[in-house]
Formats: sequence, structure tokens, C-alpha cells
Amino acid sequence: MCNVAGMRIEVWADVVCPWAYIGKRRLERAVAALGEPVEVRWRPYRIDPAAPVPAEPLAGALSDPLVEDALRVCAPDLTPAQNRLRVAGIAAREGLGPPWGAAWRASSHDAHRLIALAEPAGVQDAVVEALLRAHFVDAVDISDREVLAGAVGDVFPEGPALLAGPAGEQRVRELLLEGRARGIRTSPTLVAGDRALAGAQPPEVIRDFLAGGDARRPVPAEVERYRWAESLLEQRDPLGALELLGPLLAEHGDDHAVRMLAARAWYASAQLERARIALEELVAGHPTDAYAHVLLGRTLQRLGRHPQAQTHMQLGVALEPTYA
Repeated sequence: MCNVAGMRIEVWADVVCPWAYIGKRRLERAVAALGEPVEVRWRPYRIDPAAPVPAEPLAGALSDPLVEDALRVCAPDLTPAQNRLRVAGIAAREGLGPPWGAAWRASSHDAHRLIALAEPAGVQDAVVEALLRAHFVDAVDISDREVLAGAVGDVFPEGPALLAGPAGEQRVRELLLEGRARGIRTSPTLVAGDRALAGAQPPEVIRDFLAGGDARRPVPAEVERYRWAESLLEQRDPLGALELLGPLLAEHGDDHAVRMLAARAWYASAQLERARIALEELVAGHPTDAYAHVLLGRTLQRLGRHPQAQTHMQLGVALEPTYA
């Protein structure tokens, strides 16, 4: 995969997803056909966040009726066993295997940490390839750190030792939240600028997608983070929104919009005292902000402070009658 100056795309994928490996091969063919340099950055997606550590044999997991029902969503007309045979055939046509097929229901959390840590080292694609091969061809347990060390030792020898500490934890967590905020719902999903292509599409479809370029209007990183936090709040994930807002609150805590978004998230997550303090500061500094008055009134109501709540509710309605 090219990693020189040129077009940049992101691939949001989970290394325990067979379509991610198939999609990687198809992307490589599409890039070769395009004939232009493409910088690929890998981003985390979790198809099975509840996968255990240590892993459990996949055969046993597939016998669970709940797992079977979940897998049927991917191929409603096939049993999980039939679908695995179908995917194996597709993988073979892409030059993957034999052998082919995962043997473990394994958490991919540490694998995603390695992928994130490999980015600044410039070996991300090689690490992704090694992890996909370990899971689907070698059929080993990639939730095991010794297995991970063996899988990526040739391409990222310093990586596995970093897993003993917190390295990569926050980065992966924030990227997962960013992906959710941006509407990533499928592994793999290719993102170029403001455009996205979901699924392991045929190479010609990917090539046409890449030919569209990655141009988009530059947006400051702080603005992007704010938008992602706002998106998470709209998706009813106030705790995720607050996590993304953390750096903005630390650096721009006096910004009205940042403070208001945080207050909304504190209110939505029932952190009512924090919401009250923030909103009282907001209405003191911006006494004509009708929404701040109304939200403060609702917060005070939930805290049982009804006389104070009524005052702010009335002020909010007086400033903006549509809140009545």
C-alpha cells in the first residue's frame, strides 16, 4: 500500500472481520489500478466489543443462539455455517488462504492499540496485514499479547512491549468515539474527505471512489472535535461526548459554545450539579441566552429547587416564547 504524499484515505475496520481482510486486498488492487499514490490510515472499529480476554473457541461461541441470531443479520438467507463457507470462497478468490478461517472469538482491543501505535512509526499497513493473517490464516488468538508479539515482531518489534502500559488506550478510545460520531457503521468503511464507501466493494468500485479524490474544506481540529462531540450527544451518548470535549474544556473552557455543549452533556448524563454550576456561570455571563435559562431551570427542577427553577424558566420563555 502506498504511503507517500498524495491522496489520503482512512479505512475504518476491525481485524476480526473477514471482510476487512478481503477489503484490504481489493483496496490494494484498486490503488494499483488507479496509478496514483494513496496514503492509507487504518482506524478502529469493533464488530464484537464483548469478545472476551482470553479468547474463547469460535466453534463454541457459534453454538450460542444469540450469536447465531446476530450473525444472521449479515446474511439473512444463510446459516452462519453456510455464510462462513461463502466468505471462505470469496477470500480464496482474493488470494487469501488456504487455510482460511478464524478459530477464536477474540477481543481486538490490544490489536487496535498496536495499529494506532504503528501509525507514527510508519508501519501501520504492515501491522494490519500481520494481524489479519494471524487471525484468519494462522488461526491464533490475537487477544493474547504473546501471540501479538509473535505476529508483529518482524514489522513492529517495539510495539508489543508498549501494551504493558497505557500506550494507545486513549487514542483508540477517542477514535472509536470519532467513528461513531461520524456515522461509521460497517467494517470496512473507506473515508476520503467527506465521502464514505461502506463494505468490501469490488476493486473497480473502490477505484472509482478513489478517483473522486479526498478534497474537503479544511476545518480546524478543535472544530472537528466539537462537531463529533455534538454528534455523540445527539446520538444519546453524553458520556462519549464529554470524553471528546475533555481537551476542549481544558484549552477553551471559557468558550460559550464549548461550555454549553458540556452543560448539555452533564445534564443528559444526570451529572446535575456540574450542569448547574456551568449553566449558572453561562447565564451570569450571557443573561440573554434563553436556552441557558431554560436548561438551568430544568436542571434545578430535577434537583428539587423549584422556586429557582421557575425563575429561570420564566426568563427563558420571556426571551424566547417558543420555549413555552
